[in-house]
Amino acid sequence: MQIPETMTAIGMTKPGGPEVLVSQHRPVPVPAEGEVLIKVAAAGVNRPDCLQRMGAYPPPPGAPDIPGLEVAGEIAAVGKGVDASVLGRKVMALVPGGGYGEYCAAHLSNTLSIPRNLSMEEASAIPETFFTVWHNVFQRGGLKRGQVFLVHGGSSGIGTTAIQLAKAFGATVIATAGSTEKCDVCRKLGADLAINYRDEDFVAKVQDFSDGRGADLILDMVGGSYIERNYDAAAMDGTIVQIAFLQSPKAEVNFAKLMMKRLHHTGSTLRARTVEFKAGLARELEEKVWPLIEAGKIRPLMDSTFALSDAASAHARMEGSTHAGKIVLTVGT
Repeated sequence: MQIPETMTAIGMTKPGGPEVLVSQHRPVPVPAEGEVLIKVAAAGVNRPDCLQRMGAYPPPPGAPDIPGLEVAGEIAAVGKGVDASVLGRKVMALVPGGGYGEYCAAHLSNTLSIPRNLSMEEASAIPETFFTVWHNVFQRGGLKRGQVFLVHGGSSGIGTTAIQLAKAFGATVIATAGSTEKCDVCRKLGADLAINYRDEDFVAKVQDFSDGRGADLILDMVGGSYIERNYDAAAMDGTIVQIAFLQSPKAEVNFAKLMMKRLHHTGSTLRARTVEFKAGLARELEEKVWPLIEAGKIRPLMDSTFALSDAASAHARMEGSTHAGKIVLTVGT
């Protein structure tokens, strides 16, 4: 494949709203040792991209300043130590940045095969959410068959992934969402109960649905006032996993509830984790989740696609919170 010297990518003129995202000419990345260069067909859009655009989530050291944490495309070049036999392979990849461009470098170990029944757009919608959910729900949260699982933001990319995976592995799933329509989406994906948090008290609903037991595991991306309410909704010896703070990272909480219920409140971020850690997640997903995708039992829920040059509109849609599922940028033809 002929590799150009420059490419079109999305940069930021300054921290701010979606309008600061602009098309720029950038050098095509040169893959480092152990890396491959992917000719990008599609790139997923995620909340961390919006935070980076606002200046609130800078890329880790060594990562490109171009936003974008997940891509799908074709391997166009290889770095030192990578066998040339992978050239032309179609892959999806988790990357620490750089996804919003015509080319993106990725460590080979952080790429995954694309299941034969997925489009490039669907493939690009998988890495960030599936890696995040697998680690936080199954590894860190230890979700087991028969447990009650509560996920906030059930119609988001993370939420729609969490509902499907938790249900596929035998959990009873409860999701919160902000409208009747979004609750319907959650139920169609497998949620046993969907709670409209604008009209209903999720704590009371969870306790009533579980006959007073509460949720064994709660995946929360809201924070703020939800922190103490999660303690009220949790079962004895339950776990709360924090992955974001859409409301606030600060709250006034009665931590006696943590003690009295013997709760475990943990959290994590993914972007700054090592290549080796992410490689381990990739291999577990290919072993345990890919067969479910290939069998048609799990599929990323797609909300909308935008051209790379229209990244600002994609960010505006995400921040409008009217979407359900994943938003994706398409690159090239």
